Amino acid sequence: MLILTRRVGEKLIIGENVTVTVLSVKGNQVRVGVDAPRDVKVNREEIYQRILDEEKALKGSGWVRIPAPSASAQVPVRTVQIKARSISLSDKR
Repeated sequence: MLILTRRVGEKLIIGENVTVTVLSVKGNQVRVGVDAPRDVKVNREEIYQRILDEEKALKGSGWVRIPAPSASAQVPVRTVQIKARSISLSDKR
C-alpha cells in the first residue's frame, strides 16, 4: 500500500487519466474529488461491496446484470466527489 500525505488542493495522479484532488479536511473527514474517464468505475467501498453482493445473489438465481449503455463519448471525463471518514473502535453508533 502506498501511503501519501497531501494538503488541500494537492493532487494524486493514477495512471494517465485519473486524478484525485484533496478538496477539504475537517476533523477526521477528508473530502476528495476524482476526475476519471466515464469508462472507469469509481465507487465508495461500501457501494462496491453492495454491487458485488447483488451480482453474487443474481448469479445464484440464474439472472445476470446487464450494464447500462455508456454515455456519449463526447464527454470523456467526469468528476466525482467522495467523502471519506475514519472510524475508530471507540466510536459508538
